Amino acid sequence: MMQRPRAVTVASYLFIATGIVGFAYHVTEFQMRAPFAGDALEVLLLRLLALVAGIFMLRGANWARWIAILWLAYHVVLSAFHSWSETVMHALLLAVIMYVLLRRDAAEYFRGTTRTEQPAA
Repeated sequence: MMQRPRAVTVASYLFIATGIVGFAYHVTEFQMRAPFAGDALEVLLLRLLALVAGIFMLRGANWARWIAILWLAYHVVLSAFHSWSETVMHALLLAVIMYVLLRRDAAEYFRGTTRTEQPAA
């Protein structure tokens, strides 16, 4: 198995931390007497999705990096309904995460392959 790129490790742990902290923060909004009232359940599931994506990116699951990218893209769209500065910050974060997760070394890690040297012509 190819060694995990350091940038992928950092991104994975950021998603894990985001999932855990977000879940802990939003779980207080979830009320057992009316669990499906409001959007508390949706928010909790989205936070768990970040956690799952981070864990499985550490394990090299290709689908997990796409979940992470889609998760962040969803937040860009969602923040467009809030403030301009929030949208810009999420968009910049999405650009950085896409750069990290779509680079050649990351793509090879998620594919489980290693780079081969091209013979000299």
